[in-house]
Amino acid sequence: MIYLNCAATSAQKPPCVREAVLQALESPGSSSRGASEQDLNAARTVFDARLAVADCLGATHPERVVFCANATQALNTALFGLLAPGDHAIATDYEHNSVLRPLNALAAQGVMTSYIPVDRLGRLELERLESLFQPHTRLVVISHASNLTGVVLPVREVAQAAHEHGAFVVLDAAQTAGVLPLNMVELGVDVLCFTGHKALMGPQGTGGLIVAPEVSLCPLLYGGTGVQSALPSQPDTYPEHLEAGTLNTPGIAGLGAAARWLATTGVEEVARHERALRSRFVAGVSACAGVTIYGEVPRCEHVATVALNIGGRDSAQVADELAQRFGIAVRAGLHCAPRAHAALGTTGQGAVRFSFGWFTTEAEVDCAVDAVCTLAHEAGA
Repeated sequence: MIYLNCAATSAQKPPCVREAVLQALESPGSSSRGASEQDLNAARTVFDARLAVADCLGATHPERVVFCANATQALNTALFGLLAPGDHAIATDYEHNSVLRPLNALAAQGVMTSYIPVDRLGRLELERLESLFQPHTRLVVISHASNLTGVVLPVREVAQAAHEHGAFVVLDAAQTAGVLPLNMVELGVDVLCFTGHKALMGPQGTGGLIVAPEVSLCPLLYGGTGVQSALPSQPDTYPEHLEAGTLNTPGIAGLGAAARWLATTGVEEVARHERALRSRFVAGVSACAGVTIYGEVPRCEHVATVALNIGGRDSAQVADELAQRFGIAVRAGLHCAPRAHAALGTTGQGAVRFSFGWFTTEAEVDCAVDAVCTLAHEAGA
């Protein structure tokens, strides 16, 4: 099977990730829940992972790296932790349901949301942003890159505008952490949410958020922290303020190993490799009559994700044929991004998403191009 669904999960991991997970599983200890050597080793493992993730994502305060299960939990923590009844938020049409659904839930509590539109070409209409700010705008939440088209959004410009209006910036870096050089300080981001199992190439069940020092969130979870147990509420100190319950030490060990591997390999090198794969694929399928590629915004950077359709064929049927006939794994449908599909006019058809990773080869990309062109030819496009 040729795996081209890396925007969902990176199927292959560096060997050091597996080794770190197994080592943590074989020496069980509870981080912050004991004084034995095993428990202290678990605490050191988690602390080392905080340092590695902070270094990878350009954070200056590793103690404010908060671990949780995935970017979805991180985004929920950020949105529910910052927004209160009467607040106003701004998002984009490119947002994932891990942003849209929390905002919809918060609407029932009196939180209002406006959206920066995306046009039919997949371009974020940034010129509309200024008109969306209101006196009670509390935050702007924005994806660093679309999980549908791969287009990288102008985070720095959005952050500057948000701060001019006294609003915080929450960044969904699920599609970029590990594949684009990322510095939350330089971008002007107040809360950065990430997942471990995509481009960071860590295990599933890992992720988190990084909270800038000037930002304080109300906890989403309440419970044991292993410290300050006499307090009736969560401690004010980070990371315990937002981390309740026993941490996923084996997963975090693997995530830390992945972040250190990226530091050695170089995120820039990963980005170069994946950009080349994407360019090769786009050039190949663009020559196939009847293939429509979405979000090819001129002069815009992309991560290694491409959304396309073949004529009027249902995207799920195309994905099934790619898997059954050609042994190629992709993802079809709406990709948990309904507003983006509505903007592109693909709600009914969905789209077929190809996404490449560090372990994807040029030969695999060429096989995918041949398969798409074969299906387009058979469709009579």
